[in-house]
Amino acid sequence: MSGVEQAEAMPSPGERARPAHKPVRLTEEHQERILSEFHSEAQLDPHYDLRLLARVWPYLRRHILLMGGALLLVPLTIAATLRQPLATKHAVDGVVSGDMEMWRSALLVYAVAVGIEFVTRFVQVYCMQLSGQRAMVDLRNDVYAHTQRLRLRFYDHTPVGRILTRVTNDVDALGELFSSGAVMAVADLLMLFGIVGHMLWIDVQLTLVTLAALPPLALAVEWIRRKARVSFRNIRARVAQLNAYLSEQVQGVQVVQAFGREDVSAEEYRIINDAHRLANYSAIRYDAMLYSLVETCSISCVALVLFYAGVKAGAIDDQGRAALYLGTVVAFYQYIQQFFVPIRDLSTKYTIIQSALAAAERVFGFLDTDDVDRDSAHDMLEPDPSADPLIALERVHLEYRPGEPVLRDVSLRVGRGEHVAIVGATGAGKTSTISLLLRFYEISKGSVRVGGHDIRTMERDRLRSMFAVVPQDVFLFQGTVGENVAMGPVVDREGVERALARVGALDLLATRGGMDATVGERGGNFSAGERQLIAFARALYRDAPVLILDEATANIDSETEARLQQAVATLIRGRTAIVIAHRLSTIRQADRIAVFHHGAIVEEGTHDELLEKGQVYAHLHQLQFDAEDAPAS
Repeated sequence: MSGVEQAEAMPSPGERARPAHKPVRLTEEHQERILSEFHSEAQLDPHYDLRLLARVWPYLRRHILLMGGALLLVPLTIAATLRQPLATKHAVDGVVSGDMEMWRSALLVYAVAVGIEFVTRFVQVYCMQLSGQRAMVDLRNDVYAHTQRLRLRFYDHTPVGRILTRVTNDVDALGELFSSGAVMAVADLLMLFGIVGHMLWIDVQLTLVTLAALPPLALAVEWIRRKARVSFRNIRARVAQLNAYLSEQVQGVQVVQAFGREDVSAEEYRIINDAHRLANYSAIRYDAMLYSLVETCSISCVALVLFYAGVKAGAIDDQGRAALYLGTVVAFYQYIQQFFVPIRDLSTKYTIIQSALAAAERVFGFLDTDDVDRDSAHDMLEPDPSADPLIALERVHLEYRPGEPVLRDVSLRVGRGEHVAIVGATGAGKTSTISLLLRFYEISKGSVRVGGHDIRTMERDRLRSMFAVVPQDVFLFQGTVGENVAMGPVVDREGVERALARVGALDLLATRGGMDATVGERGGNFSAGERQLIAFARALYRDAPVLILDEATANIDSETEARLQQAVATLIRGRTAIVIAHRLSTIRQADRIAVFHHGAIVEEGTHDELLEKGQVYAHLHQLQFDAEDAPAS
């Protein structure tokens, strides 16, 4: 082997250091916690099927013409189907008796009945599925609109994957009611009554023999129904668990890979996936049991009818009458086949109905979530941008959870055109204060006034139009830079270019295509600094009376910060600005600085005044100064 080949064959230092792969073994306690606690689903009321169906009706009512057309054809379809065995009986009777005219008439009636059934069933299925899909589009739109109205505190404790399951998987499962024809189960029941009526009309005794096996079947179906409902509810819960876990792990894949957690993550996913598989096994078992019971009952009924008919025909002395009885037996055989077709279909549709009802529980349970933003009828006051002070917090208290205050007795006034900075340690309540101004959360006590009015007396959209926010963690949507700056598909190109130019981002993005540069998912194809510059341009483009910078320069390097500082100074000149600062060097020119500590304002003043006091702000400043001057290791 040559020296080159030997070098290539030798493992690299990283490969030599990497331990051999070992299967991950999680403790039983950890596995139980994953299945029982990780984004577990609330148990919903299992006894309100009719109420669930009533909740679907308003969506179907919007497409009543299509549904009405399908339902109006049901009697015609049933009549055509039920006429076929009678036509067969007459055809057999005609052959046995030698009456060829009866035979030809029966064949003609049979052909017409088959044609009518084909056409009416096609129109029924087409109209029903079309109306069902349109109804599901409306339902999906309502679920999505509901997600937009929910308060942020709902998303604080609800996994994204569970919400996605409601909008996608659960609505799709509900839509199976229409695509599978399960919603026409009522027509199947009508068919059963029609078949029994025709059988009684032809021969009462044979009908009673045929129906002898039905009571045990009904008891078995009821038992299976109760068991299957639990299984399908478990399936929907496990699907939500899978989506929630997958969503979290995909979003955090960089951290997973950085800490070498792939094997643990895969094992945890396998545990949840196995639970989903077992839930499906249970549903499959009950489905197979129901189908086999129906098949067994069908075969048993045919055997009983043939046996009884043979005994009865043997007891008839007149050979001619006995031969004519053949047509009745043939008709009964066909009716038995028709009788168990809807029962067989009902067993299949029942599986779909149970899955749909389990999904409907979760969809409408989500829609019933009352943690939504509502503006009452009297919320019509308009904020006045010329009011002074423009913003006023009076003895504000905030609790995300009862007994755990985040803000305590906070009072702060921001005059029109004033530049106020908010500083404090992590968790001191800085960002919570901004969330109150935008009414993302409701205060526990006190009052918040913007533009001269209490924010609870204004429409949220009008209130939020007063602010332009530049957050620390910038979220960009898929599309173009221009669409992200304008926050929509309608872009004022001149306004966007002007905003990008003022923050110094236009030339920086020129090589990517400028404002037409493509933005990937969450802006992952841009650096943190570039995303921050786009967020600044977004705030400039909005041109709101109040600018809020939430540690907006925390993720920006020194070169980008220098590019940004002049633009920020121009932006806030003559404009009301609230700056949450991480680097205290960026707020020295603020008109006033409010220092937060453990949810309360402990100091207010200019940079120099607060340094002279030598208290909390001076301590924070000294810590940051020492950290910046510490020699690199």
